[in-house]
Amino acid sequence: MANQQNQPGRGDEYKLKDTSPNLGERWPHHRSSGWFGMVTGDRLTSTYDLVEQVYYLYARVVKAKDLPPNPVTGSLDPYVEVKLGNYKGTTRHFDKRTNPEWNHVFAFSKDHVQSTSLEVFVRDREMVGRDDIIGRVVFDLNEVPTRVPPDSPLAPQWYRLEDQRGESKVRGEVMVAVWMGTQADEAFPEAWHSDASSVQGEGVVNIRSKVYVSPKLWYLRVNVIEAQDVIPSEKGRQPEAFIKAQVGNQVLKTKVCAAKTTNPTWNEDLVFVAAEPFEEHLVLTVEDRVSATKDDLLGRLVLPMTLFERRLDHRPVHSRWFNMERFGLAVLEGGETRKELKFSSRVHLRVCLEGAYHVMDESTMYISDTRPTARQLWKQPVGVLEVGILSAQGLAPMKSKDGRRTTDAYCVAKYSQKWVRTRTVIDSFSPKWNEQYTWEVYDPCTVITFAVFDNCHVGEKPAPATAKDTRIGKVRIRLSTLEMDRIYTHTHPLVVLQPSGVKKMGELHLAVRFTCLSIVGVIYLYMHPLLPKMHYIHPFTITQVDSLRYQAMSIVAARLGRAEPPLRKEAVEYMLDVDSHMWSMRRSKANFFRIMSLLSGTIGVFRWLEEVRRWRNPVTTLLVHVLFVILICYPELILPTVFLYMFLIGVWNFRWRPRHPAHMDAKLSWAEAIHPDELDEEFDTFPTSKPHDVVRMRYDRLRSVAGRIQTVVGDVATQGERLQSLLSWRDPRATALFVVFCLVAALALYMTPFQVVALLAGFYALRHPRFRSKLPSAPSNFFKRLPSRIDSML
Repeated sequence: MANQQNQPGRGDEYKLKDTSPNLGERWPHHRSSGWFGMVTGDRLTSTYDLVEQVYYLYARVVKAKDLPPNPVTGSLDPYVEVKLGNYKGTTRHFDKRTNPEWNHVFAFSKDHVQSTSLEVFVRDREMVGRDDIIGRVVFDLNEVPTRVPPDSPLAPQWYRLEDQRGESKVRGEVMVAVWMGTQADEAFPEAWHSDASSVQGEGVVNIRSKVYVSPKLWYLRVNVIEAQDVIPSEKGRQPEAFIKAQVGNQVLKTKVCAAKTTNPTWNEDLVFVAAEPFEEHLVLTVEDRVSATKDDLLGRLVLPMTLFERRLDHRPVHSRWFNMERFGLAVLEGGETRKELKFSSRVHLRVCLEGAYHVMDESTMYISDTRPTARQLWKQPVGVLEVGILSAQGLAPMKSKDGRRTTDAYCVAKYSQKWVRTRTVIDSFSPKWNEQYTWEVYDPCTVITFAVFDNCHVGEKPAPATAKDTRIGKVRIRLSTLEMDRIYTHTHPLVVLQPSGVKKMGELHLAVRFTCLSIVGVIYLYMHPLLPKMHYIHPFTITQVDSLRYQAMSIVAARLGRAEPPLRKEAVEYMLDVDSHMWSMRRSKANFFRIMSLLSGTIGVFRWLEEVRRWRNPVTTLLVHVLFVILICYPELILPTVFLYMFLIGVWNFRWRPRHPAHMDAKLSWAEAIHPDELDEEFDTFPTSKPHDVVRMRYDRLRSVAGRIQTVVGDVATQGERLQSLLSWRDPRATALFVVFCLVAALALYMTPFQVVALLAGFYALRHPRFRSKLPSAPSNFFKRLPSRIDSML
């Protein structure tokens, strides 16, 4: 029973946990302490102060020279093996080369030290049998120097090789540098790590930590004005022309010209997303709608992106005429390279690259960057965001390897245009990364996103094309909820929704600090729009925003997937919430109860007022009478009293302000009590892949929910139409009564002071229950009898 009482509840499982990690750099004062005496005499620094310091032994193997060839084969295929106890790493081998260059770095964690010496072997790769040892160099760990950033890199030195027993020198030299450092060393991201010693071949590239930058995205606005001399392929008929424009995989069409003519006009805007460096061209075709299933190509135009003006404000750009060519050759009219044709159709365009918009590749709810595309429009940063990705604990096993369950985890963080990916820690349910990253902050009302994945590309051979890195969980932190210059060290629950239900996959340990550079700049931003002004001067439609966001996400995922190592498509889409627009009964319920939670305060006020009106507490009701009389007699006190009341509430709530960032809330997301079929529907593909009977059942359920919503919307419309009918004479008797009442009320209010009327109305509303009737009031009865347009509904 005692164990059950001490066991935390399910609600505590999804909460943040405060921690006190040992952050900051610590270095020994005395060089004589060596590798094994690092705990004595600490000197604190602040360059890498948001992670726990982890010590590494680095060995950089640069190159070798004058290596002896194999006496049997007469050639040499050299490579280097670096060994520390039971851990060893190898460089790549070179065929038939006696002076190879590797420039390869090895990093051995202090936790993996099992020897007092580091051995560097130069070997000759053999196709059959054991690889021969050409020579070796041995380093005593007690004599290894310490490199403290920001010191310059340690210069490598030439070392003469000795035989395997160390008794004599042999032919050949190797250039090596060995030093002791931490994860702050610039060699750390590219190094081979001892905690991933089982990864070889192609998998080594896929486990390294990297920093990525999103491509620079532009909105390409194509204003299709008109065309001239569009001749259909069939003589004797007027074309039903339209323009089809394409940029990469994005295809948009104008409407078919309303008039059947050879000089059609459209004046429509087509907006695309383009990324630097520009690899695609703008391809336009004029087509003729011959029938519902057939379109004839009448002309084609191919334009490079470098041809278009980059607009930085709302001023219109100049329009230009372009000649249409059957074979895709497009030149400006009057250009020197124009082909001499007897006849050519023309199209009138106004095209520009929009630099004053922010191209959104993520939802505005979780936006991490609000700057416009054009760099010259950027303001100065107002702060610095520093993040230490420390570790993860209690990760769930994600795959099977050699008959046992395991996880190869890495973490991705995204803020602004900068993405970071930690190294992959192999075969660990509690990986420790201890990597620190920094971002400039241009707007504090933005969100940084973290996600943990299981790496499925760590094998020596390339993984199949269908292999995808598995999601483990996601964390979001809104910068505006952080106090300035405070370090937050919490473990965040990694909660995911699976087809089997909500599940905690582990915890992510982070250290976060937001440093403000300009408090005036922050206050200035709070008074200005979130997005650049062009989003409000020339806004896009909701459909355009959704479509352009999807295209931007596709471009970002494709570009980052071409990096080395790639940031894979499934990781980018998960970070950017690619499926956030899909229908979900669970999300609908969650949003409904969010609205009800918002309205609960207002409903509580009305309930309190009703209790006052019912004289449930006579003392409270009398005090309300006194306050009401004071406010009526001194109306100038109303607004000051309201603002003073809000001030006092804010000061009172300061004691209970949140002390930690928000986290993924399973209860708020309505994920704990979700019906299995609703969950199955949320994970269904689009279009659906379920049997017809299941789809029919879900459709009927959706109709039932939509029917209730329809009823509520109809009731709201009915009340509004009753208000309109007061003066519309739809009900002549009701309108006549209301008009007469308005005349009498106007005369009475002209003759009676407003304060007297307000006092009488207030006392009437607060009258004692013994003077009330249980029947509805006369105004309510009159209003409910008014007609509405629902009588005309089918």
